[in-house]
Amino acid sequence: MKLNQIIKSVFATTALLSSAAAVHAAEVEVLHYWTSGGEAKSVAELKKIMEAKGVTWKDFAVAGGAGENATTALKARVIAGSPPTAAQIKGPSIQEWGQEGVLANIDAAATAGKWDSLLPKVVSNTMKYQGHYVAAPVNVHRVNWLWINPEVLKKAGAKVPTTWPEFFDAADKIQKAGFIAVAQGGQPWQDATVFETVALGVGGADFYNKALVKLDPATLTGPTMVKTFDTLGKIKGYIDKDAPGRDWNLATAMVINGKAGMQFMGDWAKGEFTAAGKQPGKDFLCAPAPGTAKSYTYNIDSIAMFKVKNPDSQKAQLTLATAIMSPEFQEVFNLNKGSIPVRPDIPRTKFDSCAIESMDDMAASSKAGTLEPSMAHGMAVSSAVQGAMFDVVSKFMHSNMTSQAAVQALAKAAKTQ
Repeated sequence: MKLNQIIKSVFATTALLSSAAAVHAAEVEVLHYWTSGGEAKSVAELKKIMEAKGVTWKDFAVAGGAGENATTALKARVIAGSPPTAAQIKGPSIQEWGQEGVLANIDAAATAGKWDSLLPKVVSNTMKYQGHYVAAPVNVHRVNWLWINPEVLKKAGAKVPTTWPEFFDAADKIQKAGFIAVAQGGQPWQDATVFETVALGVGGADFYNKALVKLDPATLTGPTMVKTFDTLGKIKGYIDKDAPGRDWNLATAMVINGKAGMQFMGDWAKGEFTAAGKQPGKDFLCAPAPGTAKSYTYNIDSIAMFKVKNPDSQKAQLTLATAIMSPEFQEVFNLNKGSIPVRPDIPRTKFDSCAIESMDDMAASSKAGTLEPSMAHGMAVSSAVQGAMFDVVSKFMHSNMTSQAAVQALAKAAKTQ
């Protein structure tokens, strides 16, 4: 994270500086963007656990599904010399903040909780900066899901698609039956979510890794990426004209309410179905997106701790980290959020069929080498490269840009510093 990039974004959020309050003893101020129905319920559980331990929770919630607004607010606070106690950041962003020298060491909580032996390597490595824990992992989301309203599918005479030809056949039938085939929010991160899922489904995990993790120029401009954009372009035809600017949870509500048949979205969408009292297998279906059944794109939510001077606040950070990793919180948070616990020792009894499938598929993908970090959700590339890629995908989704032009632009975006 370049310091000048941080400074630029401060000017847009000057108002936040005046409201930044110092954190008091035995209090944690947590900046996060969990604001939808299922997410808010999950945060409330963490607040409850912390207050039971005698620590006051000061909520600093910043709406915006992908966290862009929260990131801007966080930059403003850090530049002002008044960081929150903790903030929801993840993936390469943890390393970027670590390089700025502003993250707190929470090895004491990790050692006491035996995190190294408990967590999968892919999780623990992400939580460390220069070998030290600076963040606590909250959950694991699978991104490459397709959410389906079975009633809409039945009325359309369509079946759950496992391949792209089957997907377009189902989309045609759903549209002809008078429903919206694909519920989508036309925001950059949502467009990128569909894009990376299509890339995984069209090219497989090895192609995905070379293109969207390693940023290999030949792969980014090759025929498989052209085919990815061709497929994405076809999907555009099944999205309604009101999609631009729509929040993800409103798109999920379209599937819940039977206005739309399908949605590409990570399993935080399941939290919305659950909050609406819907049951998997009956009221909604979860299926790996076409062509991705043997692969798994992950998004790990985490809470990073920032350096604070107050000794009581430092102790409260360790209490928060321990609470996040507690079996009690891991279970209740993920039941509400739609995700799965980072701890493999949490009993499965209360988790539904979608969560159990996610657990099994993550383990199988990890073993097969097809477990991949999500580019769209800040797990694979730097924030600068991610932003440049978002711009390309968004332009493609909302213009007449050709697939050939898109792959060239994407390769250029991958070189962003």
